[in-house]
Amino acid sequence: MSAFLTLSSGQKMPMVGLGTWKSAPGQVKQAVLAALDCGYRHIDCAAAYGNEQEVGEALAVRVGPGKALHREEVFVTSKLWNTKHDPEDVEEACKTTLDHLGLSYLDLYLMHWPMAFQRGKELMPRREDGSMCYSDTHYQDTWVAMEKLVDTGLVKAIGLSNFNTRQTDDIISMARYKPVVNQVECHPYLSQADLLSHCRLVDVCVTAYSPLGSGDRPWASADERSLLEDPQLRAIAQRYQKTPAQVILRWHVQRGVVCIPKSVTPSRIQQNLQVFDFSLSGDDMNLIESFNRNKRFIIPTVESSKTLM
Repeated sequence: MSAFLTLSSGQKMPMVGLGTWKSAPGQVKQAVLAALDCGYRHIDCAAAYGNEQEVGEALAVRVGPGKALHREEVFVTSKLWNTKHDPEDVEEACKTTLDHLGLSYLDLYLMHWPMAFQRGKELMPRREDGSMCYSDTHYQDTWVAMEKLVDTGLVKAIGLSNFNTRQTDDIISMARYKPVVNQVECHPYLSQADLLSHCRLVDVCVTAYSPLGSGDRPWASADERSLLEDPQLRAIAQRYQKTPAQVILRWHVQRGVVCIPKSVTPSRIQQNLQVFDFSLSGDDMNLIESFNRNKRFIIPTVESSKTLM
């Protein structure tokens, strides 16, 4: 199986990338350097993660003229945050991300969530009672502004994140540039089979965030069992002499799902890429699929400022 997936735009997107959500300041630069040094060619970023400048510092060390890697060898994704959905704000938001990353273009720019928040500098704008301040900007209007980024060459392609099938179809129905990706939470406890099937039909690649179940999410309860500790999964991993994480990532890859595991530990970063030297049997693929419980770990509410990332 190829380590790349070809998008509807013709771009080749590496099947495994480095996720940077929840990577603390001071750690993400070293994580990106470790990833690039061990063979990663796909880095997933977002303005809302608050660490794009540090990602940019790492890219500046390894990517560009006279560096180890040419710019076109590394696939970089970023995301438009909810407060920047107003069509007048989209280009400036993209240029800010490019400035932070030290790049002249993005390979892929995603609309981070379908809902828009009130314009302004506040990442999570709230009323006095704690409720969110939403905007009535429709995601179709935001999409039209994102398409202009492709026209001007600031981004190679555009896509979606956290969109359901109806919302995805809403965009496709009016798009000049079709979304090439829908990035959603996806792992064996939330297999997203229906969404994946629909996206295949409309030629939209699915990228899995929190592909290992986001065991380090800040709001996890102490008694909640981690996906990586699932006894059935551990038994499968033992049979293949692989880690549970490698088995899950291989399951994603064999389903044709791109995955962006986050880690700041060099040994784990390397292990997460070592999923192209074995295959899961059809029975094991089905067994892992049967773990599904439609369990979301990243709840799309606004209870916590950390939830919507």
